[in-house]
Amino acid sequence: MATQLKSYNFKEGEVLLVDKPLNWTSFQVVNKLRWKIKHKIGVKKIKVGHAGTLDPLATGLLILCTGKFTKKIDDFMGLEKTYSGTITVGATRPSFDMETEIDQTFSTEHITPKLIKQTAETFVGEYNQMPPIFSAKKIDGKKAYDLARAGKEVNLKTKRIHISNFEITNINGNQVNFIISCSKGTYIRSIAHDFGKTLKSGAYLSALRREKIGKYSVNNAKDIEQWLNEIENCTFVHQPNH
Repeated sequence: MATQLKSYNFKEGEVLLVDKPLNWTSFQVVNKLRWKIKHKIGVKKIKVGHAGTLDPLATGLLILCTGKFTKKIDDFMGLEKTYSGTITVGATRPSFDMETEIDQTFSTEHITPKLIKQTAETFVGEYNQMPPIFSAKKIDGKKAYDLARAGKEVNLKTKRIHISNFEITNINGNQVNFIISCSKGTYIRSIAHDFGKTLKSGAYLSALRREKIGKYSVNNAKDIEQWLNEIENCTFVHQPNH
């Protein structure tokens, strides 16, 4: 069955919904698709940017804007985001996720499914969140994770965030599956870490997927190979030279 070719105007602006794969940085996704667009339309430069970083260890929705639509990136970044994932309780890692090795283990004997669900409810609303030291937050012009990896002291400030929903979807031993909706600038890794402390144990984020950004869903996104194929085979609007 023939597929109808879609027409794109990358210079005037397009919004591309990408399902980011595991172990790719958001920057790598932008670079890959920017390169493909440039070669497709025969230009040396075109603006392509993403609306909100996803860590390499996370998958899911990454919104890319091209051309003049890069001016809309801040609007997208301000939208509420929804994630699904897994928190592993009973241990901590310095990065609050799988990037670093376990540094401490804790008892989980007192933790019941009821306590887990009650604890999740206490996170709904506003609270001051401490970002992970293994984050891209800047300190005197340097990224926190560069300082942390070099074994240097990292002093970050808390940020006021809002969580509108924190639902526990499944509990299997020390693996806690969840869905969470939150404001811009929220670190799910920090929520996992704080979740462990609130349980009087330890916890870290072991899996994360971004499901939604505002009304935009990962269900409507294409993976990188699909986008490369789409761009290769699409028709595009030729623009006059200004």
